[in-house]
Amino acid sequence: MNPSGSALSGAWVATGLGALLISSAALTATTPGTDHATIVVVSGTYGSNCGAPRGNVTRDLAQHCDGLQTCRYPLSIVAARSGVCRNDYLAEWRCGSREFHSAALAAGAGAGDRLVLSCVPSRGPGH
Repeated sequence: MNPSGSALSGAWVATGLGALLISSAALTATTPGTDHATIVVVSGTYGSNCGAPRGNVTRDLAQHCDGLQTCRYPLSIVAARSGVCRNDYLAEWRCGSREFHSAALAAGAGAGDRLVLSCVPSRGPGH
């Protein structure tokens, strides 16, 4: 992806029990012929609070979300692999070359919860 222009953007969302938003966005580069950058997953970690290594579900998260503008990732995919510990979930992704996002679901996140990653600019509350 070769950046050709810039647009101010800020979009990050987490849904489910105990959703916690961690960081926001800055300046993003857009690709020619598109209005918005797309998701590039940096890291996905499920259960870091229970000793799981950072990035343990990065490949799965990337397979579902890379290249999309918005991705609703169902935690049921990884929840089946969890043990007795109440796991948290942390996703980190980029939109373009300068914009970084992270979002988390608190401990207890599991089947039925979804983490929403997005590179679509926020237009305010409810949009």
